[in-house]
Amino acid sequence: MRPSVIMATVFGMCLMFIASAGRAESPEELRAFMQVKLQHSQKLLEGLVLEDLDRVAKHAQQLAMLSQESAWRVFQTEDYVQYSLEFRRAAHAIVAAAKEKNLDGATLAYMDVTMKCIKCHKYVRGIRMAGVDGKAALGPRLSLRSEVKP
Repeated sequence: MRPSVIMATVFGMCLMFIASAGRAESPEELRAFMQVKLQHSQKLLEGLVLEDLDRVAKHAQQLAMLSQESAWRVFQTEDYVQYSLEFRRAAHAIVAAAKEKNLDGATLAYMDVTMKCIKCHKYVRGIRMAGVDGKAALGPRLSLRSEVKP
């Protein structure tokens, strides 16, 4: 990866962090953040299908970096922290396999990341439905279906 691309990515992530520091995300900001996650996931899958392991590594790394953002931390429960840690490890496994030019390993790690996403989203929906810590309504339920074109 080119140093200028790395620097631009790091700079952009820093700006996102500074912009979001010290305040809770609005439903619109959270929805936009979720769209960024989805776009990186789609690009990662595209890289696997095209056997473009540089693209795979790039987007897996972006997902791992996003998981460090404040917008990612919807809850501060032990389970949620564990889900996030497992997601990061799986994303790093994709990066490692891609750098080793191991398409099958990267594909398996992608499947693991996908399962971790689904489990965590299921957990978050359950927490929101239960209203844990008096936060029954953490904003409108997000639906990506209406925003993603087939």
